[in-house]
Amino acid sequence: MNGWIILDKPVGLGSTQAVGAVKCVCREAGLGKVKVGHGGTLDPLASGVLPIALGEATKLCGRMLDASKAYDFTVAFGVETAGLDAEGDIVATSDARPTLAEVEAVLPRFTGPIEQVPPAYSAIKIDGQRAYDRARAGEDVAMKARSVTIHSLRHPGLDPGSRSAPSESGTPDQVRGDEVEGEGLCEITLTAHVSKGTYIRSLARDIARAVGTVGHVTMLRRIKAGPFDLSQAISLDKLNAFGQGAAQSDVILPLEAGLVDIPALNLSPEAAGAIRQGRVWTGVSTHDGLYWGRDADNRPVALIEALAGTLKVVRGFNL
Repeated sequence: MNGWIILDKPVGLGSTQAVGAVKCVCREAGLGKVKVGHGGTLDPLASGVLPIALGEATKLCGRMLDASKAYDFTVAFGVETAGLDAEGDIVATSDARPTLAEVEAVLPRFTGPIEQVPPAYSAIKIDGQRAYDRARAGEDVAMKARSVTIHSLRHPGLDPGSRSAPSESGTPDQVRGDEVEGEGLCEITLTAHVSKGTYIRSLARDIARAVGTVGHVTMLRRIKAGPFDLSQAISLDKLNAFGQGAAQSDVILPLEAGLVDIPALNLSPEAAGAIRQGRVWTGVSTHDGLYWGRDADNRPVALIEALAGTLKVVRGFNL
């Protein structure tokens, strides 16, 4: 069994628990013991796209961890918590509330390459210990800033760069419906497309501070992870139905679904045989770069690096 289950993870379920649920369902479906891994941790308080790899697809989990992600998230203004989420202890408050125009004005500051300080309640290791373990033990955890990239950041109800454009979610007035005249916003929902290592909780904290108040995340939903998005995601109910006999094709995507953002390279039978054995293959006319090689039956053979007409195996698939 080789492929992907893209789970629409509900709030309250951890990524490790989700992997365990998939293993259990695979056994119930009669697939026996299947190697399972996930392509990017999603906090229990977050929902959305969690790619879960089966069999040979687990060889792509590392690449999935490095992929960019996209999120919808809600920032509540006026309260900052220790964990920068809805469950943390309150550490700061403010009566200031920004207008939508003020929030939109600072978003360009947080777009592109930026320096970001991760939350103290994070899985980053400090001297061999998780930061959240140190924070929960009462330590004052000093987190170092790191470089991340925010590819895009916008208010989803408005087209980028336009405050007056209507959207599918409603008219401009409806989009700004949570802004009380003269009082500003109590909260705002934004959409961000970010690089590996970006903390949305930190992004929310920094946006709130930039508009002269404090804030924390009350809703976080991953809408895209690497090549996968919500259109491919299934609910826990649909996953459980697979264990009760539902069609495999309704639940499991093929291994190559995780390779759609890499160009495919057709291999001759001789080249495919050599690549399967881990040998270098020469004399290929193609541009330099990363490819996934496929045989005459369109089966993935390996991730391969092409350089000056030579193909070298990055990761082979035993299919």
